[in-house]
Amino acid sequence: MGLDSLKPSPDITLVTHLFNQHCLKAQRMPAAIDKFVGKIHHGDCLDGLRKVPDQSVHLAFADPPFNIGYEYDQYDDRLDSEKYIAWCHDWMAEVYRVLNADGSFWLAIGDEYAAELKIEAQKIGFQTRNWVIWYYTFGVHCTNKFTRSHAHLFYFVKNPKAFTFNADAIAVPSARQLVYKDRRANPKGRTPDDTWILRPQDCDTGFTAEEDTWYIPRVAGTFKERAGFHGCQMPEQLLGRIIRCCSNPKDIVLDPFSGSSTTLVVAKKLQRRFFGFELSKDYVTNGTARLTATKPGSPLLGAEEPKVSAPATGDPPKTKKRTSKKSAPKQLSLDINLE
Repeated sequence: MGLDSLKPSPDITLVTHLFNQHCLKAQRMPAAIDKFVGKIHHGDCLDGLRKVPDQSVHLAFADPPFNIGYEYDQYDDRLDSEKYIAWCHDWMAEVYRVLNADGSFWLAIGDEYAAELKIEAQKIGFQTRNWVIWYYTFGVHCTNKFTRSHAHLFYFVKNPKAFTFNADAIAVPSARQLVYKDRRANPKGRTPDDTWILRPQDCDTGFTAEEDTWYIPRVAGTFKERAGFHGCQMPEQLLGRIIRCCSNPKDIVLDPFSGSSTTLVVAKKLQRRFFGFELSKDYVTNGTARLTATKPGSPLLGAEEPKVSAPATGDPPKTKKRTSKKSAPKQLSLDINLE
């Protein structure tokens, strides 16, 4: 047998080369992602996401602009519908790329584009696990249509057979425990339904554990939880449920639209690694200060189980007494601005 016959074939050489390249890439990955972790990065999220390594994030939560004319300081929230949907497709495609093969993606969106963005996400390759309805109080009052009191939370995964879902970490008291005091009830509680509400006392016969609405209060202006520099602040308990459920300690959590930085604050409290992107320089500054003041392991603000307790609020704003020249019969009145 000649020496030439002992040389590896071209096919084997190519496979070996590709394997070595894969190992090299895997070795570089931690260092590559580490430069992103622990920070809010100033700039457009699409540009920023393109620099993030493939399959380096465990969980992404996005609460993007709803394209309804909200007054942001650095973003025009009045895009043409087709342009807005195309832009959302682009950044969601980048989220898909940076997620681990068993990663999860949560999208918060309003009525106007909920159906369209669900379809775009599925075109990209995301699989829908839940379409959660988040019910809240203190919605913006409307005079010529029904006042909105909900948002949509889409729960997507890349692989419907491989994903993180920590049911025990998000268990809530069941009706058997709260109402019937049934000793047969699981003391750990039950997995929440997919409609989340924050003031169940408003409907004591509804929003039970068997229903599909989550009840968690919106962060109103009087809540002590309010950071103050962003008008669309998500409740910590809502993010806590998502992060506990779909990630583990030391996993990496991404928020492409950091905003008030609540996602990152909750991730830090729950001892996850985290990073985000934000277009507004002021939001980056204020969000970074909020993160700096946050300690890992600190309790989340707000009521963990609204059926048992309610979130703390500050003193309601004082209102001026109404006076009238004409005498009127005495009556009980309430004139408090809850916003």
